Amino acid sequence: MAKAQINEYLPDYLTSPGEVLEDYLDAYGMTQAELALRTGLSKKTINEIIKGKSPITPETALKFERPLGRPAHFWNNLERQYQEDKVRLAEKERLESHLDWLNRFPVKDMIRLGWILESKDKLKLLEALLNFFGIASPEQWKDVWLQHQVAYRQTNRFEAHAEAISAWLRQGETQAREIDCQPFDSKKFRAALNNIRGLTRQAPEVFIPALVGLCASSGVAVVFVPELPKTGVFGATRWISGKGVIQLSLYYKSNDLFWFTFFHEAGHILKHGHKDIFIEYDGLIDEQEKEADAYARDKLIPPQQLRKFLERWDYRTHAPIEKFADQIGIARGIVVGRLQHDNLMPHTHGNKLKVFFRWSDETPKKIQ
Repeated sequence: MAKAQINEYLPDYLTSPGEVLEDYLDAYGMTQAELALRTGLSKKTINEIIKGKSPITPETALKFERPLGRPAHFWNNLERQYQEDKVRLAEKERLESHLDWLNRFPVKDMIRLGWILESKDKLKLLEALLNFFGIASPEQWKDVWLQHQVAYRQTNRFEAHAEAISAWLRQGETQAREIDCQPFDSKKFRAALNNIRGLTRQAPEVFIPALVGLCASSGVAVVFVPELPKTGVFGATRWISGKGVIQLSLYYKSNDLFWFTFFHEAGHILKHGHKDIFIEYDGLIDEQEKEADAYARDKLIPPQQLRKFLERWDYRTHAPIEKFADQIGIARGIVVGRLQHDNLMPHTHGNKLKVFFRWSDETPKKIQ
């Protein structure tokens, strides 16, 4: 969720402490030479402060107190504000040279989803994007993304949409940090997955809080982040601050694919190391993905039970599918999806037994 905007006055011009000092001298009818005499500073030092060539140091500020009738912190604050404004204006000029960087991100979609605040000022929009990523400049985005690429497999797949995918991952990271998790415990997580399997028969308003709570109690944060256009990413697994993170996009709307994706990511958590980042998309095949697929497949529908069902099923009617799903305690659509995947049922058949989810119009974090 985007942070609330704070109104802050940031001048687009500079007023140096020397200019203020010169105004005080004029008001007092005091020359630079006289101020030098009264403070014990050299005339050259006073002149260089007025011309902006030298700063007002804390020692100088203290010496200005009595002759000019203003406390040292007044002069110190002038100098501090001046230096800060000077750096900020220089930063503004530098950022203005990076405005084209905005065009590489799906900014409109990020605004629509509430990840960043809308602004007609491109510079403010650029600053909002930098704040979203928690980086100082676009150069740092390159450094962070390249650093993360070391942990990504099949990185060539992401080159065309690296910015959008990085935004999706960053939003997941932000949401995951908000979830209070217990230390990771693989035994507790396996037990939680047993309970979560039964949640496949529940509606989103029931299974989502239960799913998130059960996983958090065993050290895994589950976050739901809407997909961004053209990325084709439907899931990701990684470790952040010692806790596992499963990120789901609802790219596939049917409940069979949603739950298969979740248990696939859970397989990565249980079977693979804490250093890799697994990003799921169509066409990704390697040994670790096959292992995660096998875990999800067998966890949802145990092989022995499936074999017994297939021995009795006529490969046509739906009633036995419904009965089998009820017997093993999972959603009927999951059985249909498995049969379709294994080419035991046409993809045009049995879809009425599936449940289809969509993001709520009220909040992009809610599924219905």
